[in-house]
Amino acid sequence: MPHSKSFPLTACTPLAVTSSRRALTAGRSVAALLAVLGAAPSVSVAQRAIASSPADVPSIAQQATVVQAMAAIERDNAWTLDQQVSLCEIPAPPFKEAVRGQSFRDRLIALGVKNVRTDGEGNVIGEVRGSRPGPTVLLSGHLDTVFPEGTNVKVRREGTKFSGPGIGDDCRGLAVTLAVTRQVIASKVPFAGRLLVVGTVGEEGPGNLRGVRALFNGPLKDSIDVFLSVDGTGIAISNGAVGSSRYRASYVGPGGHSYGAFGMPNPIHAMGRAIAKISELQVPTTPKVTFNVGIVSGGTSVNSISATGVMDIDLRSESADALSVVDKKLQIALREALEEERARWPKSNVALNLKVDTIGIRPAGGTPDSSVVVRIALAAAKQLNLYAPLTISSTDANVPMSLGIPAMTLDGGGVGRNAHSLEESYDDRTDGFKGPQWVMLVVLGLLGVR
Repeated sequence: MPHSKSFPLTACTPLAVTSSRRALTAGRSVAALLAVLGAAPSVSVAQRAIASSPADVPSIAQQATVVQAMAAIERDNAWTLDQQVSLCEIPAPPFKEAVRGQSFRDRLIALGVKNVRTDGEGNVIGEVRGSRPGPTVLLSGHLDTVFPEGTNVKVRREGTKFSGPGIGDDCRGLAVTLAVTRQVIASKVPFAGRLLVVGTVGEEGPGNLRGVRALFNGPLKDSIDVFLSVDGTGIAISNGAVGSSRYRASYVGPGGHSYGAFGMPNPIHAMGRAIAKISELQVPTTPKVTFNVGIVSGGTSVNSISATGVMDIDLRSESADALSVVDKKLQIALREALEEERARWPKSNVALNLKVDTIGIRPAGGTPDSSVVVRIALAAAKQLNLYAPLTISSTDANVPMSLGIPAMTLDGGGVGRNAHSLEESYDDRTDGFKGPQWVMLVVLGLLGVR
């Protein structure tokens, strides 16, 4: 369960926030959040393209076509769940999202989305044009999962509860994206600007955000005014990005017999020295900084000096500066461990080397609480009598946030449990439809309707 940055604006119906993506952050007072809603925000170049303000959300919600679309989302909730389940039963392991991507593409075309294509990285992109000029808002879910090839992805249903790998993360996001797109088109909502509908690849760990990086390095990079990702269950707004740096540190030597070759530097001993140093790193609690050695490997037998000692290291923080500081401390610790293991065996002329590979970099960043986009999302939640805390997470939105482009990750409703495990589940309860209703109202609030 995440800790949030905000508190309810009014007496609202809480939906459980259970996404595994949430990072811990300090809470704020009710008065502080009310101040955010009432504050006059600073206006960036991108925010000047937004066609409406938080004050317009109630009137947008009362537009006849919007009322029709909202009712249709509730009425057709079974359709949304069918999309969620059927997409989830198409395997999409890291770097192998193509089959699910093709299905997502086919569904966009069937809904009437225009100019649907798959880019060179594998992202599926489509467009819905508004009735007049306005901003470009990108709405996305991610296609990939954390599960390896061969995982049984059959979804099991018990009442309103669905269980299966990836059913919440992020089949829920894909289904919500489709449901919103379907009703905006079917109800002929007269919005301004352009809605880009995207299924991204490579959001999960080994993908290193490769899909969204490609979007912001490609032809669309200068045309996206707001980026929205639907990722997670419950109701929450992630407007802060937890950055991370991930490394594989390998200590390498020739190896040898534990008795006959004794007296040479030992790669696993060097790795052990490094782990001890890492465990003693001093980091701040505000901003939060974390470090972890998550995987270690090496060795072939108990009576062999291993030729390698390898470990994977994860560093995280919501602050780019704080992340940089702990990164430097890590690099020093790795090299000190190398020198200390070499010095331990001064008579040996056997080489011991260190290789550090980068296996993932996620940039830190954030969209201010007082920004127009966040205030519109909060106003949409208030309009629907929902509690939407502001949180910090690590998602596709990290990339645009780090570039200064207004971005948020929105949860998709319902209740999720055990994300990233074979026991992952999603419970739609009686009010899961409120997730796509909220996302749609946020999208229309950003685009403007008249």
